[in-house]
Amino acid sequence: MPSAARLSSINLATLPPQVKRPAYDREALDIGIVHLGVGAFQRAHQAAYIDALLARSVGPWGVAGVSLRSPDTRDALEPQDGLYTMAVRDAEGERLQVVGCLRELLVAHEDPAAVLELMARPSVRIVTLTVTEKGYCHDPATGALNEDHPDIRHDLADPAAPRTAIGFIVEALARRRAAGLPSFTVLSCDNLPSNGDTVARILRRFAELRDADLGAWVAAGVACPNSMVDRIVPATTEADRARVSAALGVSDAWPVVTEPFTQWVVEDRFPAGRPAWETVGVEMVADVHPYETMKLRLLNGSHSTIAYLGYLAGYETVSDTMADPAFATLIRNLMDRETGPTLHMPPGADLDHYKDALITRFRNPALRHRTWQIAMDGTQKLPQRLLNPIRDRLAAGRPIDRLALGVAAWMRYVTGLDEKGQPIDVRDPLAPRLAEIAAASGGAPDRLAEALFGLTVVFGDDLPRDPRFTAPTVTALRRLFAEGARAVVAATA
Repeated sequence: MPSAARLSSINLATLPPQVKRPAYDREALDIGIVHLGVGAFQRAHQAAYIDALLARSVGPWGVAGVSLRSPDTRDALEPQDGLYTMAVRDAEGERLQVVGCLRELLVAHEDPAAVLELMARPSVRIVTLTVTEKGYCHDPATGALNEDHPDIRHDLADPAAPRTAIGFIVEALARRRAAGLPSFTVLSCDNLPSNGDTVARILRRFAELRDADLGAWVAAGVACPNSMVDRIVPATTEADRARVSAALGVSDAWPVVTEPFTQWVVEDRFPAGRPAWETVGVEMVADVHPYETMKLRLLNGSHSTIAYLGYLAGYETVSDTMADPAFATLIRNLMDRETGPTLHMPPGADLDHYKDALITRFRNPALRHRTWQIAMDGTQKLPQRLLNPIRDRLAAGRPIDRLALGVAAWMRYVTGLDEKGQPIDVRDPLAPRLAEIAAASGGAPDRLAEALFGLTVVFGDDLPRDPRFTAPTVTALRRLFAEGARAVVAATA
């Protein structure tokens, strides 16, 4: 690091002139938004939009970030007065911006009472979430609350000391109701199908389990708009920290690195009020579903396919993978021939332009987006990214060769051994079960596939019974074991 001094409010004025910094009075901000799951994506996406909005007009939209698990973000940013640098990178270079809208940082498990007090403040109008798919404690195949989840059972038994985002939200709503305050709006920013509808269903059921009257109040008065978020934000590395700190002349313990592209589409349903997001590029619409499905299937589905196949082929990053012409051809054909035709977009939507932009983004060499990072939590991601478009393709009587290859690559990946016999660090909520299945299969692709198809939480009851799905998937898996990912991609593309 070039300096022992940390980025903070007192040294903002000393930063190099090319570094953009907050152009508003941070001390004048009230907390209007509480974000659960503060992390790299939120700081490069939602917070960046809020920062742009505050630069136009300071209003009651300061953000309080709550970490539900790790104290790392709080520990890094609290000594920096909540400030951090956003580095926007592409092949042409890097642009730095200090973001200032984070005004408070809390760690939920350290002081749940403080988090609940924060969420119950009259100034709070919106609670946003980026807690990943598993943070909703639901069944991905059905979208229903997993009532047997141990943390859900804990939160029902001890609502004043919750562990989950769902428990915190419902307890905060119960306190607002008791105090005669209106409910806040709950805005999910996670990659879930119909994320607002999903979180509404989960919240209502959890509230019902606590108290029938509370459940009715939540159902009647808590708005949960759907949204679609899109920006690639790789994990920050030590090299990123050193590079950004050198450019600033002071130390930033946790900058975020991202791409120029950003998109946020939000259903315009905020009875408690909202920021004027449309003034800074947020698309406020009546129906988010077409955009959400477009992103889940074209970007996220392609990302997962790249991640599993690319990792198996020995590529560390997305851009490394997409520099291989066979992979680039496979992914474009996946979008053009299989996932794209399942979409139903409103008039004026330009799918070809979006797909062109995705290929450019995937090839961005300035982003070191690791295939291993994207491969995490596959059991939570596969249903909406690959399996739902497979269902639509089968219903239309259309082939699924590339989609099936993506599923087979996940199956090969979760064996925990790569093509050179080296261990894979499989991160997944079902990792122990996946390891048991892999060990019991003995490396036989047919046995492995049959056992994995038995995970109804992933595949449901329909796909494992449909040979139009199982046959091409097992065939692709056999080939991955026998020929390797690179050869199979080249032959399938």
